[in-house]
Amino acid sequence: MDGIINVNKPSGPTSFAIVARIRHLAREKRIGHGGTLDPLAAGVLPLFLGRATRLVEYLQEHPKTYRAGIALGVTTDTYDTQGRVVATADASQITLSSVVATLNYFRGTITQIPPAFSALKRNGRPLYELARQGLATEVDPRPVTISRLEVVDFHSEILTLDVECSKGTYIRSLAHDLGQKLGVGAHLASLVRTAYGPFSINNAISLEQLAEAATAGTITALMRPLDTVLALWPTVILTEAQEQAVCFGQQLALEISNTQRLRAYGPDGCLLALLELDSETGTWQPIKVFNKASRV
Repeated sequence: MDGIINVNKPSGPTSFAIVARIRHLAREKRIGHGGTLDPLAAGVLPLFLGRATRLVEYLQEHPKTYRAGIALGVTTDTYDTQGRVVATADASQITLSSVVATLNYFRGTITQIPPAFSALKRNGRPLYELARQGLATEVDPRPVTISRLEVVDFHSEILTLDVECSKGTYIRSLAHDLGQKLGVGAHLASLVRTAYGPFSINNAISLEQLAEAATAGTITALMRPLDTVLALWPTVILTEAQEQAVCFGQQLALEISNTQRLRAYGPDGCLLALLELDSETGTWQPIKVFNKASRV
């Protein structure tokens, strides 16, 4: 069972719990997910089954889109609704125009400090474990890119934003930092991932639909092919002789320029391998090869 399922994660369970659930339904041990969602968050959670797990890393090259509900005037230690309130302020005087102006500080490539309550590790331990024990831990800032940041609604001190961002972006930190910039504090009240690269919430599969498909034996019909996450890779179609060489791990001489990587298909049109240019020899080295059983 090799492919990708675009799961619509509900708010509540962890991403790991969703993986465990699908592992049981699909009877497939090899499952990985593309990008953890906090228990509070809902929405797009692509799951990679079987040999598709070898392609999880390439999904991270794609942007993510979220719809975030941000409550102004209340600051929590976790930056969301699950934390302890550490400060309150009157946010009734905050106007839409001031919000729109402040959002300019967060567009483009910015430096962001991840929340102290996060799964990032320090000396092998998740930061949230250290934070729960009251151990102060300095979190290093990191560059992230927010390519789109738009107001959807602003009502009763609840601000709703659409955010398109790069990997590594914490929407909880964005909510917290926006509140600090406005001078009243804020926390993340709700979060839905509406898209992740080629996967959209509009065609995501619910857990109920997956359970029904498992009962009917039709889970494979819900799966997307492996190359769904490779849309950013240029394509090459190989001859039978080149296909055989790739299957033996041999390098190829191809007249292709302006790229360092390729997705290669066999003469039958099925995904065969991922190729990477060897700059020293000018030839193309197979870095991942998919045998007949796992090709799409």
